[in-house]
Amino acid sequence: MDHTDMDVAQSPLELIGHTPMVRLARVGSGLACALIAKLETTNPGGSSKDRPALTMVQAAERDGLLGPGSTIIEPTSGNTGVGLAIVAAQRGYQCIFVMSDKMAPEKIDVLRAYGAEVVVCPTAVPPEHPDSYYSTAERLTRETPNSFRPDQYSNPNNPRAHYETTGPEIWEQTRGRVTHFVAGAGTGGTISGVGRYLKEQNPNVQIIAADPEGSVYSGGAGRPYLTEGVGEDFWPANYDPSLVDEVVAVTDAHAFEMARRVTREEGILIGGSGGTAVAAALRVATPLSTDAVVVVLIPDSGRGYLSKVFNDDWMTDMGFLRPHSEMDAGDVLAGKVRRQAEGLADLVLVTEEVLVRDAITMMRKNDVSQLLVTVTDELPLAAKEVSGSLSELGLLEATTRDPSVLDRRVKDVADAPMPMVGVGMSITELTQRLSSTAGVLVLDGGHPVGVLTRSDVLGFLEQRSER
Repeated sequence: MDHTDMDVAQSPLELIGHTPMVRLARVGSGLACALIAKLETTNPGGSSKDRPALTMVQAAERDGLLGPGSTIIEPTSGNTGVGLAIVAAQRGYQCIFVMSDKMAPEKIDVLRAYGAEVVVCPTAVPPEHPDSYYSTAERLTRETPNSFRPDQYSNPNNPRAHYETTGPEIWEQTRGRVTHFVAGAGTGGTISGVGRYLKEQNPNVQIIAADPEGSVYSGGAGRPYLTEGVGEDFWPANYDPSLVDEVVAVTDAHAFEMARRVTREEGILIGGSGGTAVAAALRVATPLSTDAVVVVLIPDSGRGYLSKVFNDDWMTDMGFLRPHSEMDAGDVLAGKVRRQAEGLADLVLVTEEVLVRDAITMMRKNDVSQLLVTVTDELPLAAKEVSGSLSELGLLEATTRDPSVLDRRVKDVADAPMPMVGVGMSITELTQRLSSTAGVLVLDGGHPVGVLTRSDVLGFLEQRSER
């Protein structure tokens, strides 16, 4: 029987692209201009990364880099991995994906569901470190016979996919009326590919990169931030800065808040990187007139972030939410600051390579009984950059047993990091936590902001009772 007249795709690869656009009428209700979302969530793999995944594999096959029995190896935040896994399933390839440990567990699970092997690497190391996910991917590629690494960061077929498909779709769907395009900058593929196409049609179209605060695109050093799948700690070859008119930095807190807001107000479940893009788009769109058309690309769904951005417990633990009407850890910390004229004198950092004798001098100089051991002394500090702690009592006991400890590095003698709690933890929960530990490190928006002890809680409660 002939079935060729049915409107049915022959494979999911034929479903990549041609994604819809929708007006963000509620989130953008106070704007004079149109705010329109390009929903890449409708691709088979649920993200914009399906486009370059297909293009990169097709190009590798043409060039003889992929063939029967090949293994695709790629460092990914998850979405490129899904796109490559879908293409690999259709082509019969094996996949090994390398991910950083900040990624939501469901992202790892979905890659394994496609039959891929996943290797998880630490976030808080520089790209050149042998344990970084870039270095690990390079090592695995060298060690695996008949392997191919697409390298989405420098593979020109990444931006080419968006130049040939995403850009033309936006131009056609807006009937050439798009005036501003906003998208996250990660590998540089989307922003550069779409940007080049749109500027060829109209040089006046403004291209805006939405970037997590701390990423290199917005002037940071690429130090750990919590928003996934966007931003970088190095400059990818695929990023073309000449095409980008403006870079807007967005904090993790603002990105997550916007992701939750778009989901609840518009009924569109988006992730943290989408929240970053919409937050930047709103900032860009606010002063614009009725003639402007702002298109913001939503790269993926919020389904990959249910255990984090959309989990109230995680958001509270990381200091993004303060859900209790009663007093919380943030109130206790604020009370402590008021009682200390010099501010948070007890949040003193020491990096891992400092000698113990110098750390003791630091304790005396700052009149504190504990230090945070960190991989960097740059502020604001990220929670993942805290690698341990030093206590006055612990150092006293260690140096009494062995005076040579004084000339060892801090990281060789440090205790485990203090337990971390969010500013939104209730005083009841805080008191319970402090019953089993001498102190806790308080997080606000994922950043350590102070240390609390039992005496701090008692001092706060005593101060309130005197009012």
